[in-house]
Amino acid sequence: MLKEMLENVREHRPLIHNITNYVTVNDCANMLLACGGSPIMSDDADEVEEITSICAGLNINIGTLNRRTIPSMLSAGKKANELGHPVVLDPVGAGASVLRTRTALQLMEEVRFTVIRGNVSEIKTLANGSGTTKGVDADVADVVTGENIGQAVSFAKSFAAKSGAVVAITGAIDIVADADRAYCIYNGHPMMSDITGTGCQLSSLVAAYVAANPGRELDAACAAVCAMGVCGEIAHERLQSLDGNASYRNYIIDAMYHLDGETLERRAKYTLTDA
Repeated sequence: MLKEMLENVREHRPLIHNITNYVTVNDCANMLLACGGSPIMSDDADEVEEITSICAGLNINIGTLNRRTIPSMLSAGKKANELGHPVVLDPVGAGASVLRTRTALQLMEEVRFTVIRGNVSEIKTLANGSGTTKGVDADVADVVTGENIGQAVSFAKSFAAKSGAVVAITGAIDIVADADRAYCIYNGHPMMSDITGTGCQLSSLVAAYVAANPGRELDAACAAVCAMGVCGEIAHERLQSLDGNASYRNYIIDAMYHLDGETLERRAKYTLTDA
């Protein structure tokens, strides 16, 4: 299944419209190119509808939120819905400020999302309408562990049913769920948290995988999360004694560029639970 998802991205080379975090915009573009997709970054209200019309999918990331881009996000999201294009929401820092929380909730109310990807604190904020985060990182009290994984899976399925979207909760253990099924994914490396933007890159990657695999949104999102985790592992294996987080970031993108379906299938570690 994972091999097919990856190969469809490389075959179809989906063009993905990103309204995203300007801290990580270059890395998101390069991640899309590395996976076989194609990026376009546009956030001006005068062109976002036109741009999203020529793309296969839309990625909305509120990481560097400002009042100029909020109308652009809403316009692009509604246009993508009108055209039947998949839309990914990355609610970066939801719960950290009133503006972020209110905007994320408004986006959910006015735009139909295919996938919502965030850390557990951000997703809980969307589910509850309020919350707290440690900056843009998950609150320590919300970390998904082996002990609370069952509860986390139930929460993810419940929110997926409520939102109508595939829900991807990412962290040390990743959960990708719809209302009926949930993948628990155990790939990745702790050093990935030392890089600004691995989550942003993943949201762009998810948009490409979902766009290239229509009708298989849950499996496609799972494949994207597995691919990112596997690349984090491969990149870490490549580190030398004087390498740090900057080298690691580049090695992750390199690993994605070279990733093939056989390697993804062999190295992916996940379980699937049904309702």
